[in-house]
Amino acid sequence: MLQHTTTHVGLDVSKASISVALLRPDGRLDEESIANTPEAVRRLVRRWPEPATVRVCYEAGPTGYDLHRQLTALGIETTVIAPSLTPRRPGDRIKTDRRDARKLAGLFRAGELTSVRVPTLEEEAVRDLLRARQDEREDILRARHRLSKFLLRHGRVYTDGSAWTGRTPPG
Repeated sequence: MLQHTTTHVGLDVSKASISVALLRPDGRLDEESIANTPEAVRRLVRRWPEPATVRVCYEAGPTGYDLHRQLTALGIETTVIAPSLTPRRPGDRIKTDRRDARKLAGLFRAGELTSVRVPTLEEEAVRDLLRARQDEREDILRARHRLSKFLLRHGRVYTDGSAWTGRTPPG
């Protein structure tokens, strides 16, 4: 019989805290919650067994990839999971950070999770810039719509060319 020697860890990451489910090779499950700070993560990792025997996963989300980079720098193999591809049981509507961490650890050990590629710092910076540009374009469009609807409610209709460019010169 094949002896499992890997400890699988599922993390449910939120802005302020991280729920940790540590599934040991012998099947024991240890659970805790820590602050979502680099210092708390370092203290947590120091208590784990040999880094080569630990595999960590967490779902991609708004907290980004800093945790992945920190754990990797500490020698922990870390996988970021696609949340939309995480298996869900029908009727499983109760959602807590602790349950999510436990479920991630079990599914990770079973090989049931799909990972995402972690972008480099440069790629992430470009993504952030593109998101900011897109957000700004949407804000401008909404402001234009609000203004045009306000003017329309007050009987002001612009008919001399395009509403958002200068007047077209004659001829």
